[in-house]
Amino acid sequence: MEEIEKESVSSPTKVKEIDGLLADVGYKVKSSELHQVAQNIERLENVIVNSSSSDISQFASDTVHYDPSDIGNWVDNLLSEFDHTNSLPYDFSQLPDLTQDQHHHHHQLKVVNTVEEDSAIKLVHMLMTCADCLQRGNIQLAGSLIEGMQSLLANMNTNSGIGKVAGYFIDALNRRIFGQNNIIHIENDVLYHHYYEACPYLKFAHFTANQAILEAFNGHDCVHVIDFNLMHGLQWPALIQALALRPGGPPFLRLTGIGPPSHDDRDNLREIGLRLAELARSVNVRFAFRGVAAWRLEDVKPWMLQVSSKEAVAVNSIMQLHRLLGSEPDPNNPPAIETVLGWIRSLNPKIMTVVEQEANHNEDGFMERFTEALHYYSTVFDSLEACPVEPDKAMAEIYLQREICNVVCCEGPARVERHEPLVKWRERLEKTGFKPLHLGSNAFKQASMLLTLFSAEGYCVEENQGSLTLGWHSRPLIAASAWQAVPEMLRFDS
Repeated sequence: MEEIEKESVSSPTKVKEIDGLLADVGYKVKSSELHQVAQNIERLENVIVNSSSSDISQFASDTVHYDPSDIGNWVDNLLSEFDHTNSLPYDFSQLPDLTQDQHHHHHQLKVVNTVEEDSAIKLVHMLMTCADCLQRGNIQLAGSLIEGMQSLLANMNTNSGIGKVAGYFIDALNRRIFGQNNIIHIENDVLYHHYYEACPYLKFAHFTANQAILEAFNGHDCVHVIDFNLMHGLQWPALIQALALRPGGPPFLRLTGIGPPSHDDRDNLREIGLRLAELARSVNVRFAFRGVAAWRLEDVKPWMLQVSSKEAVAVNSIMQLHRLLGSEPDPNNPPAIETVLGWIRSLNPKIMTVVEQEANHNEDGFMERFTEALHYYSTVFDSLEACPVEPDKAMAEIYLQREICNVVCCEGPARVERHEPLVKWRERLEKTGFKPLHLGSNAFKQASMLLTLFSAEGYCVEENQGSLTLGWHSRPLIAASAWQAVPEMLRFDS
């Protein structure tokens, strides 16, 4: 409730009237005025195209151009300067053939880049119209919109900004409509590594979870970490080194890493375990590793983890629990998320660390899910542009493109990127017998120090009822929380 009240306070009615998608790309337009603005932009483009070059030159040198972010008044001002009053019919719901007259978009006009701005607005609303057509089942119109958007995108800058993000969403819509699945084949753990290097989100997840686990293990001589997504084992060298420096000496550390079976004859999990064992040996930490190969987390059974009652157990889930929300319903068994959370509780862990995307991509309605995804990934790509690590960005973008494709293209069990916000995870975890643990000041300091590695301003760490979020400017994008199982007796007495 506290989070909802905060949001309502910081979002006055006047601000809510501004169209959110256009606000994200820098334009102030009231939702109620979108139709009129679109008509005027079309009129302006036709006026510019049909005017003589001498008129354009005179206009460019003599006219005072007002703030273009207030695009409604700006377009009205430009039209009045042209003194051109012939109204051109333009019904935004009946989108025109945008492939006509595209060669005019290459004119080097001195007017404030009207074509690029006009194209961005058209593109955003064509995306929304295409998504709406799909929700209504109008596949034919959706397909024709794809062609129009691709033509429009051809004359835009697709290396950054709305052009880049729109390109990924057009591609995802195209795949949904025409069933294309020829995404570049690159192993997901390779992409994960590049995403880790390119921006602070995974580092934030690892550092924050490690600090919470380190504190939970304080005073225990035998500790066991169960990692739901081992990948390259990137998270664990820092924890091993921190345990090596623990006052009184390091504990005996067991690590169980869950990951997909290898495609070839190599045992990837074992190789990662050997590298971590070598590191542990070098810093005098007693260490044992066990790999559990499974394509899906719901296929893992607690007996596979070989947990001892003498161990302090930590369960670590970095962006994994949401993948359990789309499993096929089975009338004879509870949903996969309940099953997994149930056996986690049975392990009686000292701590369960959970990091999830702070987004709502698990709605049944396609339009609502698409809109939320467009907002969310626009912000993620904006933040990625500000990061200095160039060599990893292209691969990091493919990692994000795969997420976008799954959110937009897939349905049923195939749609695994079912991100939900922290408020929903709180409700679900508390109902299934977990209580929140407060991520302390050390975790906040670790996360804040991490951001100093990235020269870009705009990233922000915030505390949210004992959890931490990392965001870009005012938008939280990832949330970290810590949990502990409530003993059965206390749970039923409460």
